[in-house]
Amino acid sequence: MLKKLLLAACLAGSAFVAHAADSAPAPATTTAATVIGKGVTPAIEKTVRQAIAKLSPDAGIDAIDVASMPGFYQVIASGQMLYVSADGKYMFNGELLDLGSRQNVSKAAWAKFRQAEIAKVPASQRIVFAPAHPKVTISVFTDVNCAFCRALHEHIAEFNKAGVAVEYMAWPREGVTTTAGRPTPTYTEMVSVWCASDRKAAFTAAIGGSAPKPATCANPVKDQFELGLRLGLDGTPTIYGPDGRVLGGYVTPDQLLKAIQDGSDLSGS
Repeated sequence: MLKKLLLAACLAGSAFVAHAADSAPAPATTTAATVIGKGVTPAIEKTVRQAIAKLSPDAGIDAIDVASMPGFYQVIASGQMLYVSADGKYMFNGELLDLGSRQNVSKAAWAKFRQAEIAKVPASQRIVFAPAHPKVTISVFTDVNCAFCRALHEHIAEFNKAGVAVEYMAWPREGVTTTAGRPTPTYTEMVSVWCASDRKAAFTAAIGGSAPKPATCANPVKDQFELGLRLGLDGTPTIYGPDGRVLGGYVTPDQLLKAIQDGSDLSGS
């Protein structure tokens, strides 16, 4: 089971529990550049970093921006959205609601961040199943040994028929390495898929239960796994819409299209 990365803002709690499979160690902090929003001065950035470091010196800070709530800054760190006071004395994690507009400010901010980060992944590093003229494109983090991922892919022809292009990215739930420092079996399989001469055929066979022919090459599997961690991903499949919203896990084509059209959230979070 994957552990949800948590922040415990109390003396008895622990901070930033590793978000990785039980069989794998915590992933190393990624070196992606921190996105700094307008209005965040170097002094504020320093204060925010110092506040986060008090709880976890190794936490990766991916974005700092001015929060909608006066006196606070919005921080995305190690897959969590946090709010830090301007003086660095107070911090909380959770969802921020705008009572005037009745909008979930945190979800909107997450969607914006995820949309920008996912857009950085080249199409050449994804496994794409698309109709000739797609109406909408979704990004799906997947694992070849995940039952619900398998169930989702069984409907790939229906998704394409409905005008939905599905772009897969790799997220081995076991993590990248075991506690002994060796590649996990699922990571190894997914590398073989991404290195196959026909990725689509290799993916379909692997997710159907046929082990792929062993292969190695320069591949994006580790980078995509770490991207998923930064996005707060905690299971597979996870579907992101074109606007960065989490649309759910296993869904039918009809459910997906409805969620995109009416702005509903199928993720349960």
